[in-house]
Amino acid sequence: MSAFITDEEVERALDYLRDNATAAAKARAERLYVEDYLKVIKAKLMAEHDNLSAVLQERHALADDRYLQHLDAIREAVEIDEKHRFLRGAAEAKIEAWRTMCATERSMKL
Repeated sequence: MSAFITDEEVERALDYLRDNATAAAKARAERLYVEDYLKVIKAKLMAEHDNLSAVLQERHALADDRYLQHLDAIREAVEIDEKHRFLRGAAEAKIEAWRTMCATERSMKL
């Protein structure tokens, strides 16, 4: 069809979208989970200092190594989720560009 994006490239893009849907969904679910779980960790850490004011409880919780370790987990989950999102977007853009080029070719033949 097109000289710029081949049918085989579009096929590979479609295969990528199909074959990676489950992994992308799991990455998204993991990201949402670890982001929400940060609230649980903060609450538990604050509860360890329930004899202090809320401001001091929060200060202790935010400085705790367990909180910081969870931030690392969030960073990793976001990185994986964003990689899937960018690759999915690239595949979708390739397919859309191919569709546009095909439509242009058809209109030029009329």
